[in-house]
Amino acid sequence: MEQNKSSITSLISAFARAYHSQYDTPKIFDDFIAKDLISEEEFSKISENMIQGISFINQDIGRKFQNQPDEILKWITQVQLSPTPLARAAFCEQVLLHEVVLGVKQYVILGAGLDTFCFRYPELENNLKIFEIDHPATQEFKKKRLADTHFQIPSHLHFIPMDFSNKWSDLSLLDDEFDGDKKTFFSLLGVSYYITKEEISSLFNHLFTNVPPGSSIVLDYADEKLFKEKGMYNRVENMLKMASAGGEPLQSCFSYDELENMLEKAGLLIYEHLSPTKINERFFNNRSDYLKAFETIHYIHAVKK
Repeated sequence: MEQNKSSITSLISAFARAYHSQYDTPKIFDDFIAKDLISEEEFSKISENMIQGISFINQDIGRKFQNQPDEILKWITQVQLSPTPLARAAFCEQVLLHEVVLGVKQYVILGAGLDTFCFRYPELENNLKIFEIDHPATQEFKKKRLADTHFQIPSHLHFIPMDFSNKWSDLSLLDDEFDGDKKTFFSLLGVSYYITKEEISSLFNHLFTNVPPGSSIVLDYADEKLFKEKGMYNRVENMLKMASAGGEPLQSCFSYDELENMLEKAGLLIYEHLSPTKINERFFNNRSDYLKAFETIHYIHAVKK
């Protein structure tokens, strides 16, 4: 990310969630608040850019739907933009809500972007402290958007500005409200691709040094085929090109064993792993549209021993 510039990736992810909530059926993950955090002008501009960029993404589809801009937008959104943000959010929140039942008292969202969990589950205000960690510019953009749309920031939501590429400090020192003695759930979604392996290893170690056993994390990651696999309609290759064009190039991919070793060194065991095939079976089965699990992308739930 450029200094003092909000993340383009976070805006595109929110656009994908908003589009899905308004236009797709059945819902994989219904973020019915995402549309409120994107202005009508932003939604239109992103839509127009996607439609106009169809020749860059897939010339055959551009010709097939030459006079059907809505169908082009549906194709790009469902094939290229939506699958990963939707399914990883659905998986993460399924795990989180189960963990709350098991006693989790704190939720730390790493790379929160325009996350809306806090506002979709107001009933958890007295049971779950939420800490959103992201780049300062992204957080300022979100706070302004919340103010513009008259969302009140609840007392259990805390913003912690941080640049992930900088050296991590003990999380318990970042906010007076964070309690290192309480069982904590972390999400790291859409982040592991953009930081180095050394940075993510350091991140795991720092996050779990001073939280109790049973604390856990859900993350998504790209496997070792990321820079070789073209994917359906060349969408993996397109993802790499789009990320670079947006100024946020993808840096890291992992084998399962490599990530398992990193987590184990931080005192974590993998409780659940979803491969692209398993993600497709759980979240995309029996659909009649273009939505299908993204190649090379996996999800993991790991728990501190």
